[in-house]
Amino acid sequence: MLFRTKIALRSVCDITPQLLDTLGVKGLLLDIDNTLTTHDNPTPAPGVEAWVTGMQAAGISLCLVSNNHPPRVEPFAKRLGLDFVCEGKKPLSKGYREAVRKMGLSRKEVAAVGDQIFTDVLGANLFRIPCIFVFPMEMEKTTFFKVKRKLEMPFLPRKIYEEKEEGVD
Repeated sequence: MLFRTKIALRSVCDITPQLLDTLGVKGLLLDIDNTLTTHDNPTPAPGVEAWVTGMQAAGISLCLVSNNHPPRVEPFAKRLGLDFVCEGKKPLSKGYREAVRKMGLSRKEVAAVGDQIFTDVLGANLFRIPCIFVFPMEMEKTTFFKVKRKLEMPFLPRKIYEEKEEGVD
């Protein structure tokens, strides 16, 4: 189904290289707002910079894909040392296609990460890549987002993915 996600996690920081390895994923296409930081915040959320460093050390490619404009995306990407695609037009495939090309990976080697059903999850499914849904860091206050979040409710994952520790049943 177009609005269903492969995996749901509480936070982007819960994504591990081991999880990505089980999915055959070598690169992540990352949303910004409410995924890596709160809406319009120029500073990554606590733990995100260390998570990015850890992912890169593990050989995972990362690229920001945002519907926002360059003045929002470029400074955020620069702070994290990541490549980026602005005005990605999610849920259309334009941004994902451009990011995969920049990363030098194939579509089969990437997954999208985001907090919105009708942009991130739908976009990943239309592009035919897995999506890792992360719950929003905070609820937006505008009427548009309040309505959008209500409409997403029937499609929200019911279960959070939790990796089993080795040797533990």
